[in-house]
Amino acid sequence: MNNPFSDLSRFERVLWVCSLLVVALSFAAAGLLSGAPDPLSMAASLIGVTALIFVSKGYVLGQVLTVIFALFYGAVSFHFRYYGEMITYLGMTAPVALCATVSWIRHPYRKSREVTVSHVSPRQSVLLVLLTGAVTAGFYFLLAALDTGRLAVSTVSVATSFLASSLTVLRSPFYACAYAANDVVLILLWIFAAAEDPAYLPMTACFFMFLCNDLYGFHNWRVMQKRQRGPIDKSASGMLQ
Repeated sequence: MNNPFSDLSRFERVLWVCSLLVVALSFAAAGLLSGAPDPLSMAASLIGVTALIFVSKGYVLGQVLTVIFALFYGAVSFHFRYYGEMITYLGMTAPVALCATVSWIRHPYRKSREVTVSHVSPRQSVLLVLLTGAVTAGFYFLLAALDTGRLAVSTVSVATSFLASSLTVLRSPFYACAYAANDVVLILLWIFAAAEDPAYLPMTACFFMFLCNDLYGFHNWRVMQKRQRGPIDKSASGMLQ
């Protein structure tokens, strides 16, 4: 098989390298400030930004890396007592990423690495809203019982993460919008953590770069959708090359 990194456009390579540099520099800064940098959070961040660049391209590799990221991130969250994040990523994000892997493998676009973009029906949309509400309510009481730090923020994170994961399985471009909302929530969550312990600064930087990658992901999936459904929109597809 060809190297998937060779498929990245010039813009995507710049975005990926910048993401890695931002995370690495924040990790170095955390080490200087706290004297005890966390290599686990560093590894999670690097894996996460690499996963997103391939999710943005609709490549199955992105989902595989998402599973690995979820395992690392769950361990980091457990250490800081963000049980909502730990349960969400280990109990929901990782399993759903596995489901998305199967779904994407079964729906390639013309036998390429790229997944076929789908459309969420009105019925599926209503079901997603109902399920998101039910899951969020259930997690709220569970997290409250576990004395989770930043309960309100953690609960919102559960809602946005569940919605984003579900839209990923359904192969909808709007997965990126839901993940972008989740990124904003997590940026706030880890800012609180970094204020108490600078060793968690890399996680804040990680989710800032996640936000940048997800915003690009929404753009690229819309371009993919137009290309798969009809003539190539040269102006849109060439914009970020």
